[in-house]
Amino acid sequence: MVIDRVATDDELLRSVVTSVRVLVRESAALSTADIVGHTRALIFAATRAIADRRAPTQAELSFVEDFAVTRASQGVPLESVLGAVHVSERTIWARARELAAESGLSPDLLLDARELYDDWAEAVRTRIIMAHRAASSGPTPSAQDRDASVVRRLLEGGTAATLAATEVGLPIQRHLWVVIGHGADTAHWQGMLGSSRTSLDTTSVSARLDGWFAAVTSRDPRALPQSRATAGPAGGFAGPVDADELVTARRLAAAALTAAQSRGITGLVHVAEVPTLAALTDRPDLAAMLADHHASSWSQFGASGPVIAQTVVAWLDADRDVNLAAESLFVHPNTVRNRVQGFSEITEIDVTSTLGAMDAWWLCTTWLAL
Repeated sequence: MVIDRVATDDELLRSVVTSVRVLVRESAALSTADIVGHTRALIFAATRAIADRRAPTQAELSFVEDFAVTRASQGVPLESVLGAVHVSERTIWARARELAAESGLSPDLLLDARELYDDWAEAVRTRIIMAHRAASSGPTPSAQDRDASVVRRLLEGGTAATLAATEVGLPIQRHLWVVIGHGADTAHWQGMLGSSRTSLDTTSVSARLDGWFAAVTSRDPRALPQSRATAGPAGGFAGPVDADELVTARRLAAAALTAAQSRGITGLVHVAEVPTLAALTDRPDLAAMLADHHASSWSQFGASGPVIAQTVVAWLDADRDVNLAAESLFVHPNTVRNRVQGFSEITEIDVTSTLGAMDAWWLCTTWLAL
């Protein structure tokens, strides 16, 4: 109970930030949002460790490294970083003693918690020192690099994502969405989603990662004006999820993007709008197995294989309307019928059944992709 109250005490957070800014001179130049974010995340990590009676996890230590690197890039000396941590600790434990007294917690239990914290803090300080010294001797990361680091940690899911969300002020429970687009369209997506990294209430953090645009936002993209949500290039999104589920949301958002592109859909597309396509595009392992299973059929088609596959896809995309499919392919309707019938006879897939049609579409699009 006391641990939870410490972790969620907004007045304590403000008190810690005020103490750090007053007592650690080099911190005065930092933005309030910056200090609040890192302090909030450190409090969250420490209280979870004490509650679980454990040492820091690798995710927590990775966050600590990023914190130290950020302070080094901001020109804050190592002594000042450690001084700020010490001031924070004093303020937090003073409040913890007050809450313990109010709750009737025995001094022995409070002492036990402090010993657990000291063990956790020692490992954290060691990692801060190592990371800060290493960063101080290397090139200074840019603001884009720092945003990319935050987004990467968010999209890892688990504790790493929870700490990153806590750091930047994003909610950690059931209010996060992931947006995925092509890296070339980064400016478009950032302009659409916006960002408020300079305030205490971050709504969106985005970066270009490995050729892709990725954003984590606390605003439902479906609430965007219709003209903005449907305009421009295709983008996939998924949510809402908790912070620790962001890794799953990223995969689903990427599947939504692929599905949207395969259907020629523009603008933002939620994965629930294209669930079947997303499910298919998200399982390349099954697609490969399906193609391998029907390899002999592909051999029998010979040079006509791509044309037959194209025809089956066009026919299914036209909701099995032979005339519409024929128009799109610039062939006679009977040609469509013959090709679809030939495909069904050789593969033994019943394209007239619901599941058979799905298998046929998936097999043919896989063949065409290969």
